Amino acid sequence: MRSILNLIEENGILFIDLRLTDMIGQEHHFTIPARQANEQLFTQGKFFDGSSFKGWKQTECSDMVLIPNPESAFIDPLAKYPTLVLVCDVVEPDTMDYYVRDPRALAKRAEEYLKQSQIADHAFFGPENEFFIFDKVRYSNDPYHMGYELNSSTCYWDSQNPESYSGHFAEKQEGYSPLQPVDKLHDIRNEIVLNVEKTGLDVEIHHREVASAGQCEIGVKFNTLLKKSDEVQRLKYLIKNTVDQLGKSATFLPKPYFGESGSGMHVHISLFKDGKNIFCGEEYSNLSETALYFIGGIIKHARALNAFTNASTNSYKRLIPHYEAPVLLAYSAKNRTASIRIPYIVNENARRIEIRFPDATANPYFAFSALLMAGLDGIENKIHPGPAFDENLYELSNDLLKSIPKVCRTLDEALEALDKDRAFLLKGGVFNDSVIDAYIKLKQNEINQVAETPHPMEYKLYYSI
Repeated sequence: MRSILNLIEENGILFIDLRLTDMIGQEHHFTIPARQANEQLFTQGKFFDGSSFKGWKQTECSDMVLIPNPESAFIDPLAKYPTLVLVCDVVEPDTMDYYVRDPRALAKRAEEYLKQSQIADHAFFGPENEFFIFDKVRYSNDPYHMGYELNSSTCYWDSQNPESYSGHFAEKQEGYSPLQPVDKLHDIRNEIVLNVEKTGLDVEIHHREVASAGQCEIGVKFNTLLKKSDEVQRLKYLIKNTVDQLGKSATFLPKPYFGESGSGMHVHISLFKDGKNIFCGEEYSNLSETALYFIGGIIKHARALNAFTNASTNSYKRLIPHYEAPVLLAYSAKNRTASIRIPYIVNENARRIEIRFPDATANPYFAFSALLMAGLDGIENKIHPGPAFDENLYELSNDLLKSIPKVCRTLDEALEALDKDRAFLLKGGVFNDSVIDAYIKLKQNEINQVAETPHPMEYKLYYSI
């Protein structure tokens, strides 16, 4: 706490931004003058109204407390006035215990369960957050006018724009890592990276992605479950706001338009015990038997995991065959048609598995915790994932293809799977029925809104019938 007070004084901080994440993964904030920073702020916290957040308190018992976490501190490089950001835990005012539905508290319980299991000391997560940058976005949900319009100077369709001057465009599904001037977003990504690194995150790489209309990726170094969840929220904030200040729009929507690859959040995972990577071994692709059991747990519970890892109705417009979409629940070395990939890694400490079906609409605290719990269930129950597939899965025979399990086709399916397959999440009190039931209710409301709204494609298919 003393170091935070010194940081405030040394950097002329004027405001402190207290941030929290709700159940659907949306960040919120309360801002206080920096002169309020004292020991009581970190021990007694700040009161707020919990009834305004989806799935939390009712108005008759809405008082809650934010307790700032000093380790999460970073200076906001985008704020007009010097601002220190502190990620907060949510606690009950009468007991000062963690609020059971606080996603950050749940991630802490997951890390504690890992240690109690004695399987490993630390779980490391390295998500790859893909996103789109558009020049302009317009959409309407009015009863009489529904649709969206996306403008992108990077995409082949802009060649028909009378105001376009360049002539250099990414063709359909050919957006992956072209050189400038086809890559018109290079300097913007550089700007994002500079802001990200100002906050203490280590960027490893950035590049364009496959979809022609401004799809990008910025790779940030791995970290432990809780810290990486905090960092994902920070990264999304910095990307969206850097791009916004440059007059463009960034989105983590998995499938913003039809016909090209969508954005995922591939999650790399490894487990360490006593400083050693316990995923290293002499089994398939130099993995250990423990790692294979972890994969087995992911495959067994994948459809329930989809409710957390693919948390929007839009997610399932990305999870369709081809477009490098990880639909089939199989594992493989190098093969990107499988939903679980084992990257080729020489360094044993870096050996890991890559879960390819998640996307960034996920609440990272929930998604990473659920992935860990599924993998641990696989280890505890010695669930072997079966044979690996090194060939292109979509070139297999129909009979063999039908035998491979698949991810859910809709969010509705995923919620149903979660409702039925939740026992592995309840171990150690990491998740509980209250959290899961509230989450299902929130997401079902989203499904209903989409299901009850006429779609423009329905006019094409049915208007003249």
